[in-house]
Amino acid sequence: MAWLRAAILGANDGLVSIASLMMGVGAVKDDIKAMILTGFAGLFAGACSMAIGEFVSVYSQRDIEIAQMKREKINKNITTTTTTNNSMGENEKEKRLPNPFQAALASALAFALGAVVPLLAAGFVTEREVRLAVVVGATTLALAAFGGVGAVLGGTSRVGVSCGRVVVGGWMAMGITFGLTKLLGSTGLGM
Repeated sequence: MAWLRAAILGANDGLVSIASLMMGVGAVKDDIKAMILTGFAGLFAGACSMAIGEFVSVYSQRDIEIAQMKREKINKNITTTTTTNNSMGENEKEKRLPNPFQAALASALAFALGAVVPLLAAGFVTEREVRLAVVVGATTLALAAFGGVGAVLGGTSRVGVSCGRVVVGGWMAMGITFGLTKLLGSTGLGM
């Protein structure tokens, strides 16, 4: 169940990151191609970053757990002789070790899944203001859904509060990115 919660968080990250990037570009560019291209570049970069980060993190965790198992085995051998039951227990522990490749793939796919929402929302709308509104609307719905699923998986009875927190956080990210990019664009940085 922990992997599912991590997948929801990864999808939420992809959703907010890409929607914010697209809002930033939309703040200064009318061109739909620029907005969509930025979204796809962010999707690829974010999915790769999430995968690499998760791989390194899980591999480090795996190394720590293997080292701990070796220390426990040495301590057991010092105090008692190893029996068949002990080695079977060790085999079970080794089978339960986290898989860094699986974690990396899941993280990349979750990020990409979230990132697709604003890309699809913007992909078919030619007018800039409407496109921005559609991105915000689709992102808001997806944020509420991800917040609700995360709350249910976390076992909280305050699903509405969780949804609201996730939605407001996403709005803040999109608004700040839009505003700061608009400000940079208005200062004449050659956009």
